Formats: sequence, C-alpha cells, structure tokens
Amino acid sequence: MGDTTKIEWADMTFNAWVGCTKVSPACDNCYAENLMDTRYGQVRWGAGEPRRRTSASNWKHPRRWQRQAEADGSRPFVFCSSLADVFDNEVDEEWRSDLFKLIEETPNLVWLLLTKRIGNVMKMTGGVLPINAAIGATMPNQYEYDRDRMKLWEVKQEARPLFTFGSFEPLLGPVILDKYAPDWIIVGGESGQNARRMDLDWARSLKRQSEELGRVFNFKQVGGKVSDKGGHELDGQTYFDRPFVARLNGSEAAHG
Repeated sequence: MGDTTKIEWADMTFNAWVGCTKVSPACDNCYAENLMDTRYGQVRWGAGEPRRRTSASNWKHPRRWQRQAEADGSRPFVFCSSLADVFDNEVDEEWRSDLFKLIEETPNLVWLLLTKRIGNVMKMTGGVLPINAAIGATMPNQYEYDRDRMKLWEVKQEARPLFTFGSFEPLLGPVILDKYAPDWIIVGGESGQNARRMDLDWARSLKRQSEELGRVFNFKQVGGKVSDKGGHELDGQTYFDRPFVARLNGSEAAHG
C-alpha cells in the first residue's frame, strides 16, 4: 500500500484507505477496482460500500520516506491515492484529517493528491492545504476539462497548492487547453485487456499546447493491451519532466 512505484510521474505511492465509486468515463476500466475488488476481494467498489482504512504499519511508510528525504535533501513525489480518492464523499472525515496531518508532518515529501472530484476540494479543506501538497484533476476528454478546469483554478488561487496538475490519462479524445490549464500536464494512453485506443495526435497536440502555455509536459505511456503499456516514447523521445520543487533547508525540514 505504500512503497516505491513504477508510475512514471511519482516515486512512491501511499494509500490511506482503499475503495471508491466510479464517477467518470476514465473510471470505466479502473485498475484499482480490478485489483482490490475483482482479484483480491479486499473491498467492494461502488456507492454505499465501505472504504477500508489501511494498516497502522502502512501509515508509517511516509515517515520513513521523510527521514530519508531529510537526510539526503531530496523532495520525492508521493502519489496519494492510487487505490482510492482523497476527496471521496463516502470517506470518514477523520481519516482525511489524519491524512492531512501526516502530510504536514512529512514536509520533504511532495504529495500528489489526484482526484476525480475536484469540486469537493475547497469545501473539504476550507481552502487550506499543507504547503507540500499538489492538487490534480483527472481530465480524460474535452468535456471534463471544460467542466473542471475552473474548479482546479479556484483551488490554485484560493488554497495555494504547491502546484496543480492534470491527469489526461486515459486520454479518450483531443483536448484544447486554455490559460486556465494546470501547471503540469500528464498524458497517457489506457493499458489493460480492455484498453481504449489513444490517438498519438491527441498527445502531440497537448505537448505543443503545453509548450505554448509554459506548462510542464509529461508523457507517461502510449497504452494498449500489450504488457509493456505501449512504451513511453512519443515520436522517439521520452518526456518525464516534473515541476521544479525547491529543496528545503534544515529549518524548514524540521519545522514545516
């Protein structure tokens, strides 16, 4: 539940709880549901089904990462939550409070809070975020980009996250960005047995637009049904860029 990850835009993943409800076309072939519900039977996916808080030992992982990061001066990126949604309406508020306390107590870690419920962020946080938290929204198509970009922009303006990011994965159609686009554009095709095809021209367009708008572009994978996820190259090059995050000095690392 908490360890290094093969996800190309993060260094570790941490799940404070497991379970979710599908709310987007991006969820149709949810790998987390397939893994934790269908294969392992640990939770039932869907509305009204209880989410499962992970073990106390799992919650210790970020503190270990913090000690290591503080020792070597690094700022590793932690994806939270790969098997759930931090801003899920059906999650106990106390669990979310405990998670945000953990985030605050691990200042060297860059916490990537990716949600399909971006409209919940302001009301669930009161517009106050830990200074080491970045907020992202899943935007698989033009409709969801148009619907959610201003909600993410409001979070950026009011709550001042470390940065904002958009997960255009699985990318299900062409998307035209505008000046309200997230700081970090992560693009990827769907993988798995039922993967829907991504046209590489959609990814090329997002790369061009990112450059024009001064956004950071990350190309995760081509996607597809093959085991290597179609590879990581776009026109013969890899794009694993990340937003710049400054190292903390000793005082900041100690006191947050």
